[in-house]
Amino acid sequence: MRARLCDENRAASEKLPEHTGDKSGVGVHYVDAYIKPMNATLEDGTAVTCKRRGLKIVLAVGERKGEGLLRRLEVSRDPVAMLEAALQEAARHAELELAVEGGGIFVTL
Repeated sequence: MRARLCDENRAASEKLPEHTGDKSGVGVHYVDAYIKPMNATLEDGTAVTCKRRGLKIVLAVGERKGEGLLRRLEVSRDPVAMLEAALQEAARHAELELAVEGGGIFVTL
């Protein structure tokens, strides 16, 4: 089943380190702003949560849960690329597919 989770938060780009005083090295302000809308309920009533705990991204869809890390050295110094890789890693661990298409974020169970 593929479902639209939420709209992509394009305003989060205003929180990138070059626009703020973020000295974290991974863009925590950007990450927090980007994943906030992902805390939602799908049309079938399945709860979705996405949280950042330090460098860890935790994605839970119903009973499925996965974790991914913001890897600055292995992936990129770019917070956008780091977050994309961490979200994909969390989705893989939760046995889900996560896609960003046409301004929306979609999840496939």
